[in-house]
Amino acid sequence: MQHGSRTLTILGATGSIGASTLDVVARHPGRYRVFALTAHRQADALVALCLRHAPRYAVLGEPAAAQEVRARLAAAGSATEVLCGQAALEQVAADPEVDTVMAAIVGAAGLGAAVAAARAGKRILLANKESLVMAGEVFLHACREGGATVLPIDSEHNAVFQCLPAGQRTGAAAAGVRRILLTASGGPFRRASAAEMALATPEQACAHPNWSMGRKISVDSATMMNKGLELIEASYLFGLPEARLDVLVHPQSIVHSMVEYEDGSMLAQLGNPDMRTPIAHALAHPERIDSGVAPLSLTAIGRLEFEAPDLQRFPCLGLARQALRGGGAAPCVLNAANEVAVAAFLERALRFTDIARVADAALQAIGSRAAGADVDEVRDIDREARACARGQLTRCTA
Repeated sequence: MQHGSRTLTILGATGSIGASTLDVVARHPGRYRVFALTAHRQADALVALCLRHAPRYAVLGEPAAAQEVRARLAAAGSATEVLCGQAALEQVAADPEVDTVMAAIVGAAGLGAAVAAARAGKRILLANKESLVMAGEVFLHACREGGATVLPIDSEHNAVFQCLPAGQRTGAAAAGVRRILLTASGGPFRRASAAEMALATPEQACAHPNWSMGRKISVDSATMMNKGLELIEASYLFGLPEARLDVLVHPQSIVHSMVEYEDGSMLAQLGNPDMRTPIAHALAHPERIDSGVAPLSLTAIGRLEFEAPDLQRFPCLGLARQALRGGGAAPCVLNAANEVAVAAFLERALRFTDIARVADAALQAIGSRAAGADVDEVRDIDREARACARGQLTRCTA
């Protein structure tokens, strides 16, 4: 294997992070080899990716989609083997031939494969924040036991990682750090009134002003739940308590996050809002490679603005802080309830402003439980929280 070359499994290859990862990989032929690509049910997209990148394995979550992809790849003469199901996801995440796993499956569905990669000692490019939100201690314990390395992909956490001293970046509070500041764009409703937000449609919520993202994370950005989940993720990644984590609304999305030190210094990472930058950073770390992102022109931008988040209009951010302070099962419950509520909103079965109400009700009902001690217990809490949230949907829509 040549110096710097890596063999990749990409979990969630048909999503926006998967597409950006493959774009960076394609810019460096010979440096990266794609071992496995996974998707839930997106047959057309996965077939096209397999024909282009020729992975050894393709994995789908849905049997009918797997059967379709298998037939189409065989007809095209592809040697890619098609697998299906959770066990197959974990298999390609932990395969001895793989050294790097891009964990980009959205939501709770990505937990099992991320933990499998951790136990197998992989270099994990973590874009699935839910693995830490749902099961932070379980995931980090698996990383320690397996000797895995975690490199954050969320632009905010990757920015923090770049601003912290080498050797103190993950797993423990860095000496001399006063606080971490995560930036938030404010989403499409930054200036919207509460009345306007109550009538928001899925199309409006998904129209992010700066980033191109999937529908679920776009809604999370619009409610600022995404920033709340990132606070929880940052606490696990960098070992800081909730009181030393702050959020600043920064509508330009140029400063991706900041680290403030005890001596008064503040370090920030800047760049155009394009996920290929943190992906390229993590893929090549500690080297730097071309990501395909245009150079940043501060003169063209002109000004950088910052403001405090409005917790009255964006209560999800406060709920996440509450869950982080409470600990135990609360972050897992919050994540599960939010996934149920966002899915209902996207199906036009729930008002935008009721997403926070569903999450709050689930937290009040079962958020005080103890954290799950292993993946199975975490999944039990997740299922119970989803059932609780579905019960709240009926109350919100009655």
